[in-house]
Amino acid sequence: MRVLPFAVVALCVSVVVGAQEDPSPADDRDLPLDPERTFSLDTDEGTWISVDVSPDGETVVFDLLGDLYTIPLAGGEAVPLTDGMPYDNQPRYSPDGSEVVFVSDRDGSENLWLIDIVSKETRQLTNGSTKSYESPEWLPDGNYVVAATAENMAVRGDARNPKLWMWHVDGGTGIQIIKEPGSRRITGPTPTPDGRHIWFAQRTNLWQYNAILPQYQLAVYDRDTGEQYTRSSRYGSAFRPTVSPDGSWLVYGTRHEEHTGLRLRELATGEERWLAYPVTRDDQESVASSDVLPGMSFTPDSTEVVVSYGGKIWRVPIAEGGQPVAVPFRVQSELDIGPELAFKYPVSNERLFTVRQIRDAVPSPDGGQLAFAALDRLYVVSLPDGEPRRLTSLEVVEAQPTWSPDGEWVTFVTWSPDGGHLYKTRVDGSVEPTQLTTTAAIYQTPMWSPAGDRIVAIQGPARAMQEAAGPFASGASQNIVSVPSDGGVWTMIAPTDGRRVPHFTTDADRIFLYHPEDGLVSIRWDGTDEQTHVKVTGATETGRPEPVQASLVLMSPSGERAFAQVDNNLYVLEVPVIGGDTPTVSVANPESAVVPVRQLTEVGGQFPVWSRDGLAHWSIGNAHFIYDIEDARAAEAVRTEAASDDQSDDDNASEDEDEEQSYLATEIRISVEVERDFPDGFGVLRGGRVVTMRGNQVIENADLIVQGNRILALGRRGTVQFPDFARIFDVSGTTIVPGFVDTHAHMRPTFGVHKAQPWAYLANLAYGVTTTRDPQTGTTDVLTYGDLVETGSIVGPRIYSTGPGVFSAEQIKDLDHARDVLSRYSDYYDTKTIKMYTSGNRQQRQWIVMAAREQELLPTTEGALDMKYNIEMMLDGYPGQEHSFPIFPIYKDVVRLTAETGLAYTPTLLVSYGGPFGENYFYTRENPHDDQKLRRFTPHSVLDGSTRRRGAGVDAGPGGWFRDEEYVFEDHAKGIKAIVEAGGRVGVGSHGQLQGLGYHWELWAMQSGGLSEYDALRTATILGAEAIGLDGDLGTIEPGKLADLVVLEENPLDNIRHTNTIRYVMKNGRLYYGDTLNERWPDERTLEITWQSDEPDNLPAGIRD
Repeated sequence: MRVLPFAVVALCVSVVVGAQEDPSPADDRDLPLDPERTFSLDTDEGTWISVDVSPDGETVVFDLLGDLYTIPLAGGEAVPLTDGMPYDNQPRYSPDGSEVVFVSDRDGSENLWLIDIVSKETRQLTNGSTKSYESPEWLPDGNYVVAATAENMAVRGDARNPKLWMWHVDGGTGIQIIKEPGSRRITGPTPTPDGRHIWFAQRTNLWQYNAILPQYQLAVYDRDTGEQYTRSSRYGSAFRPTVSPDGSWLVYGTRHEEHTGLRLRELATGEERWLAYPVTRDDQESVASSDVLPGMSFTPDSTEVVVSYGGKIWRVPIAEGGQPVAVPFRVQSELDIGPELAFKYPVSNERLFTVRQIRDAVPSPDGGQLAFAALDRLYVVSLPDGEPRRLTSLEVVEAQPTWSPDGEWVTFVTWSPDGGHLYKTRVDGSVEPTQLTTTAAIYQTPMWSPAGDRIVAIQGPARAMQEAAGPFASGASQNIVSVPSDGGVWTMIAPTDGRRVPHFTTDADRIFLYHPEDGLVSIRWDGTDEQTHVKVTGATETGRPEPVQASLVLMSPSGERAFAQVDNNLYVLEVPVIGGDTPTVSVANPESAVVPVRQLTEVGGQFPVWSRDGLAHWSIGNAHFIYDIEDARAAEAVRTEAASDDQSDDDNASEDEDEEQSYLATEIRISVEVERDFPDGFGVLRGGRVVTMRGNQVIENADLIVQGNRILALGRRGTVQFPDFARIFDVSGTTIVPGFVDTHAHMRPTFGVHKAQPWAYLANLAYGVTTTRDPQTGTTDVLTYGDLVETGSIVGPRIYSTGPGVFSAEQIKDLDHARDVLSRYSDYYDTKTIKMYTSGNRQQRQWIVMAAREQELLPTTEGALDMKYNIEMMLDGYPGQEHSFPIFPIYKDVVRLTAETGLAYTPTLLVSYGGPFGENYFYTRENPHDDQKLRRFTPHSVLDGSTRRRGAGVDAGPGGWFRDEEYVFEDHAKGIKAIVEAGGRVGVGSHGQLQGLGYHWELWAMQSGGLSEYDALRTATILGAEAIGLDGDLGTIEPGKLADLVVLEENPLDNIRHTNTIRYVMKNGRLYYGDTLNERWPDERTLEITWQSDEPDNLPAGIRD
C-alpha cells in the first residue's frame, strides 16, 4: 500500500464567446518546447504555399513549413523572414510594403502578428489563447487588418466556424463585422481597392464528410451599408477571391470535374473565363485551416497573378493566351524539431501477469473488504493488503457487485449468450451462488435496500444485449425494478426515462438515481414523487454555450453530500436544500463554488462509490483509493494554522513543507495475478515461401519451426533441426508473411457489462490481423478485454490501445498538470501509447509531448483534417498521426519532413480526408454482403447496414456513390509511396469500418498509388510494429520473435489482393483455420458462433413459391 497526494485545485476557465481577449492556459504564454533536433530543408518545391507580392512589385513573400521567406519576383534564393519553433503562415504585405501581417503561434496560441520588413521586429496584433485565424488582409488605408477567426480545433459546434473581424494596427480588441448565423463559415476576405467592399467565401458549417458540391460560394460585404450579397452559384464551389489593385478583375478558385482551377472575372461586366487549370487541389472538403486555396496575389500593375501550384510559384498573365512564367526558388534552412520519441515495449514472456484493471469496486459495510470485478469475474479482497480471491466458480461474465447491509452477501449481475441474471453469493464461500431472477434479461447496477429485503436494479430485455453489435445495447436500460433478496419475480418500479445507478441514503423510503440532464433525483418505491436534488456542472469549454454536465452524481449515505464525476475527475460537494428550483453547483472552480466543493483527483478516477460511513472510494487501473473527507478537513485546518505561524517567521515557507502537510488519499494496489496463454507445442510449417520482412529476404521452400509462442528457427527445407515429435504441416505452394498489424483499429466491444467474446476480435483475427492498436477507445473497458485475450479467455488479436483520448476538456494548465494527466496512462492504464486529440492550443500540446517523453509514452495525434496542425505536430516531435493529410499532392518538403522526423503515419484511407471515403469505393464495387467468411464473423445487422443500401439522400453523409475519379485515396496513396520510399514509417489502419476485410481494403487502397507489393507488406507488418514500439517481438519472421503468421494460398508479392487468400492464421503459436477460426494446433477446438442464430430459416409460416 502507498499513499498519494491529491491536491484541492481549481479548474477555473472564464471565457466570453466572441471576445478576442481571452485568458491563457498559464500566466506566461510561450512555446515551452526546446528543439532537440534539426531538419535540413533544401527544396525547390513546396506544399500549399501562400504568396503575396510587395507593393513595389519587386519581392514575393511566401510560407513554407511554418516559416516565412522572401524572394525576388524574378526568383532566386529564399531569404528567411522568420524562423524557429513558431508556425508562421499566410503572410500579406501592408499597403506601404513596410510590414507583413501573418498568422503565428509564437506566444503559445494562434494570433495575428506584424513584422517589420527591415528590422524584423515583431508586434502582436491580437491576444487570444483559444483562437484560430485565416487569411489576414490589409485594408487599403493600412490602418486595419481583416481576417476570419474562430475558436481553435479543440472545440466543436458553431464557435469553430470563422467569422469576419477587423483590428486596428495600433491596438484594440477588434470588431466583429459579420456575426450571424452561427452556422456560417467565412474565409478568404479580400477588400476592394477603395476599401468599401470586402469579398469573401462562405459555406454552412465547417466541413462535411463525403461532401456533395457546392460547398462554398462568393459573397461581398458593403462597409458603408452593412449589406451582404452572394456573388456566385457555381456547382464546383467558389472560394479564395482575390481582387486586382486596379479593381478591374477578380480571381477565385473553383472545382471543375475532379480538379481545381482558377476563374477570372471582369468586375465591370461580370464576364468570366478560365485563367489556370488544373491548379493546387482545394481544401473545401476539410476544415481549410489555411483557407480553401493558398493565398495568391496580383502584381501591382494588375497584369499578372502570382500563385503557387504544382509545388512551384508562377506568374500567370491575365491576358488571354499569355504563357505562365515560373518564379524559381530554393529554400535552404535548418528547421527546429522537437525531441525524438522512439520507445520500445518488449512483449513479456513471463507466465504470470498482474491484471491491469479492477472494475466496479465497492467496500463492505464495515470497510474491511472490497468486492470488485477483474477479468469479468467476481473477486473480494481484505483491505488493506489481503490476497484477492474469486467469490464464485461460475463461467459467465460477472460484474457490478454490491454488498448486503449485513456484509454477509454480495449481489452481482451476470451475462452469457442466453441472457443475464442477478445472483447473490455468501462472502465466506460457504454456499453456492444463488440465482435471484427468474427471467433472463440484461440487469445492471444492482443495489440492496437499507432493510436488506429487496434489491433494486436497472433491467432491460436480453434481446437488446444479444442483438447489440457495438458498445451500447439500445434498450438495455428500460426499467427500474426490484427483486426480493431471496429471489423471485421482479417488480416494476418505473421506466428508467434516462435515470440510472439506483442507490440509497439512510432514508429507506426513497431511491436515488442520476439523470444526465436533470441531475441527482430520487423517487418513492412506487416510482412517484420524483424530486431533483442537485445538478453538477464543470467548466464551460471554449466555444461551448453551456458547461459540461457531470457524468455521474451519487448521494452520500447521510444525504448531505454528493460524489460527482465530471470529465475524468472526481469531486465531493455539499448538497444544499433550498426548495423551489434545483440548485446547480459548478465544480469548475472549487474555491469559488456556491457550496463547499472538494476536488479529489488530478490524475483522474473511475467507478466512484460511497462507503457506508461516508468515505469516498474510487478506482483507476488496478489501484483503489479511499478519501476521508473529515480527515482531509482536519489536515487542512492544521496546515492553515501552521501556515499562519510560518507567516510570522518566514514569509517564504517552502512548498515542499506545505505538500508534506497535505491530506493524502490512500492508494491500494489490487494485485490479481493470472497466467498468460502459453501454448505447449512444437510445430513445423514446411514447404512454404516465407516473406520474412527482414530487408528483402524471401526464403523459398522453407522450414519454419515454432516452439510454444515463439519462432525457434527458420531456413531452407532440411537445413534446420527439429525433434522427431514435432508436428509437421505441409504448406507447400503457400506464402507465409508476418501477422498483420492494424495501427488504427476501432473494434468497439460492449461497454459496461461485457460480452464474453467480442465478434470484432474474431473477424479481425480471421482476416490475419494478429495485433491491433485502438487510438481512442472512449472508455477503459479495453483494458479488461486486452487482459482477457492475454489469458486466452477471449480469442482475438493482441489488444493494444491508447485508452480514452486526451482531449481539450483536460484544460491543461502547465507542464505539471500534463504530467498528472499522462500518469493516468503510464502509471495506471499501462497503455504504452496515448492519443493527443486536438488537446488545446500549441502550448498545451507541447506540454503533453514533453510529459509523454518523460513518462516514455508514445503519443499519436488526431489528424483533424488540418494540414497546418499536422505539420506543427511533426515539428514538435509527435511520433504518430492518425488519418490522412487532408491535402494532396504533397511535395518533397512534406515528404522528407514526415520521413525524417520519424512520424508513424496511419492514413486510414477508408475514411479519406479531402474527398469521398475510400470505403465507398469498395462497398459499391465489391460484394461483401455475400462473402461467406464475412457473413460468419459479422452480425447480420451490421453487414446489412453497411452493404444493402448506401447513400445519404439530399445531404452529405457517411455513404454514397461517387465516380471513380472523385475518390482521393489513390492520390493520398501516391504520397504514401513517396514517404515510404524516402524511409518513412506508414502503418495500416482500418478504422473499424469493416471488421477484418476492411483491413485488406485499406492495404489495397494504400498500394493503389504505385507502392510496391513488398513495401505495402512492410506497412502491414514491420512498419506497423515499429509505429507502436513492438518491433522487437513482432513484424518480422525470425527466430526469437512471436509466432504471429499468416499462411496465404497465393503470393501477395505478385498481387497485393492475395493478402485475402488466407489458409491459416497463427497467433501466439496457435494455428487457426482462416475460414472458421477453428483451432488446428496445438489444441483442436471448434469455435462456436452465437450471434448468427436468429435467422428466419425453415419456418412453417410465410409465403411459399
